[in-house]
Amino acid sequence: MPKRLALQLIISLTIIVVIVLGLSNYINVKTQEKQLLDSMILGADQLSRGITSATWHAMLDDRRQAAYEVMQKIAEKQGINRIRIFNREGRVMFSTNPSENNRQYGKEADSCSLCHSTLPPRVQVGMPSRARIFRGADGSRKLAMVTPIYNEPACSTSACHAHPPGMKVLGVLDVDFDLDQVDRELTGIKLRGVGVTLTAIVCISLFIVVFTKRFVDAPIRRLIDGTRAVSNMELDHPIEIHSSEELSQLAQSFNIMREHLKQAMAELNELNQGLETKVRERTDQLELAHRKLIQADRLASLGQLAASVAHEINNPISGVLNLSMLMQRIIRDTGVPAERLPEFRKYLSQVAAETSRAGRIVTDLLAFSRRSKPAAAEADLNKIVDTTLSLVDHKLRLINIEIEKNLAGRLPTLVCDAPQIQQVVLNLVLNAAEALTGKPKGKVIVRTYPVSDGVVLEVEDNGEGISRENLSKIFDPFFTTKEEGKGVGLGLAVVYGIVKSHGGDVEVTSTPKVGTVFRVTLPLVSDESTAGKQGISELKQPA
Repeated sequence: MPKRLALQLIISLTIIVVIVLGLSNYINVKTQEKQLLDSMILGADQLSRGITSATWHAMLDDRRQAAYEVMQKIAEKQGINRIRIFNREGRVMFSTNPSENNRQYGKEADSCSLCHSTLPPRVQVGMPSRARIFRGADGSRKLAMVTPIYNEPACSTSACHAHPPGMKVLGVLDVDFDLDQVDRELTGIKLRGVGVTLTAIVCISLFIVVFTKRFVDAPIRRLIDGTRAVSNMELDHPIEIHSSEELSQLAQSFNIMREHLKQAMAELNELNQGLETKVRERTDQLELAHRKLIQADRLASLGQLAASVAHEINNPISGVLNLSMLMQRIIRDTGVPAERLPEFRKYLSQVAAETSRAGRIVTDLLAFSRRSKPAAAEADLNKIVDTTLSLVDHKLRLINIEIEKNLAGRLPTLVCDAPQIQQVVLNLVLNAAEALTGKPKGKVIVRTYPVSDGVVLEVEDNGEGISRENLSKIFDPFFTTKEEGKGVGLGLAVVYGIVKSHGGDVEVTSTPKVGTVFRVTLPLVSDESTAGKQGISELKQPA
């Protein structure tokens, strides 16, 4: 069965029409056949009675030959196949077919069983029961009419061949008729009926097809096109259907829904535009807050480094001062004595070395504290790690913490914002150092190594570790386990935001009483146009 409604309707209605017209034609043919046979039977009965009446006087006068000649003459008429007379014992007294004369038939014969099928034999038999239809030797249909010959008073009192008055039936007259003409008429009726039925089926089917296409299929197609247009958000195409009241109301309801949807979409687009504007404004504010947060954390880290850096700068400056005093003692009014010139040059080279050392420390500190716009450029992670560790090396040695560097020899260059990555390294190292406070043999291991699509920075300490309940919250802004006044909980949050803004990932594994490992994975090329915003949003709600 096809899935299209129009085809289903056409096929269903056509099948119903075929069944109704076929059944009607069948009933009509059967009715006409019955009427023809009833007319034929009635005519056969009238002919049989006419034969009986025509031979009555001859039989009454015992002129049998005259009666037989009359029946022979009648049998020659068209449509009469055979005429026979049976006596009450079943013997053929006369037949238009001479070979059957004096032939004896049993009571089960068709002509005799009519009355002898019951005991006692029936005397009165209705006309329909006296007729039978059978097929002859040539295969054609025949109609036989059996008419009883009753013992009338004139026969029972006749002197020539008197029969007892108690004998009701003397014999039967059996007349056979050909049904060829009736069969031909029935065949014609059937053919005409089939022709009329087929013509009616074709005409009605064509009407059904045209009607269904015009009043069902076409409107439904317009409705389908309308729904497709709406699904494609084409809301400016109304549906016009006037073929029927129901489909017209459906189209009107659809048009109303389309207008409401169009209005809702307009309101939604307006709301989306407003929402996009607000999101853009909030994103800009978050970016500004993020930059301020990173700068604030940088300044906080700078404050932590100030004391140790000042102490480290003080050593070369004190050395320069002492060397200057020694050189001042060597110099005379006439200049530097020749014998002490090598010593003077030695002190002068030491002054230059110490001054250069102080300059490098100040340069690194200035580079760390300098506030610059975020910019992605090629950078060497190992160099960033070396520069950062040079800033905290003195502080870590003061608190008895050992720094171990395991940096990959040939690390690929990555595209990043170097100051921000330096901030990541610094925060992780300082965080590890704070976890080792009070431990006699604290150790911080910094590793770098390449992976398939990036580089990895690991910072490991052998501190007390992080408890399981705090492990999922360490990247939350302002979350800290330190004592009041020793931290505000922004260091790891800033690390998380910077790494995410570079399209990287931060993982932490910690075992209580054993230590903690922070693992930062950075791609070689980061898409900061999208990753930056991701890092800002995730800084608020870190995973």
